[in-house]
Amino acid sequence: MSRISQIELDDRNLPPPTPEIEQERKVAIYDLIEENSFTLPSRDGRELPAGPYHLGLAIRDKRLVFDISTEGGEKAAEFHLSLSPFRQVVKDYYQICESYFTAVKTMPPSQIETIDMARRGIHNEGSRVLQERLEGKAEVDTDTARRLFTLICVLHFGG
Repeated sequence: MSRISQIELDDRNLPPPTPEIEQERKVAIYDLIEENSFTLPSRDGRELPAGPYHLGLAIRDKRLVFDISTEGGEKAAEFHLSLSPFRQVVKDYYQICESYFTAVKTMPPSQIETIDMARRGIHNEGSRVLQERLEGKAEVDTDTARRLFTLICVLHFGG
């Protein structure tokens, strides 16, 4: 039961995403709901409600907001993370994704594979940063962190 069963991105103030970004977002949400590990550890000596959880992700006041409730609507937790540790890795990820999307249309498979390896490496770095930032707030496995990082990128760069 330590999992996310629903996710909602607060993207009301963002421009419409490009088709490529929209596809990445849909895949990340689908994969996240299908398989994830998300646990809220006890805080300040009190137990938090058990999952499955509904997760709302938003950017407010230059902070990444995790708004977590139970499936029954009970508030489970809310925490805000500074975006500063993510800025460079998100920027690098977007640049390599742009190169990848262009390469897929014009380059041979060997060059696409090289760019994709770099893209995965930057994605892994972003998920590592996220896991560090969530320490003490939420416990996630690597695959969950990777998918959440994709969604953070969508929010961070405004689609």
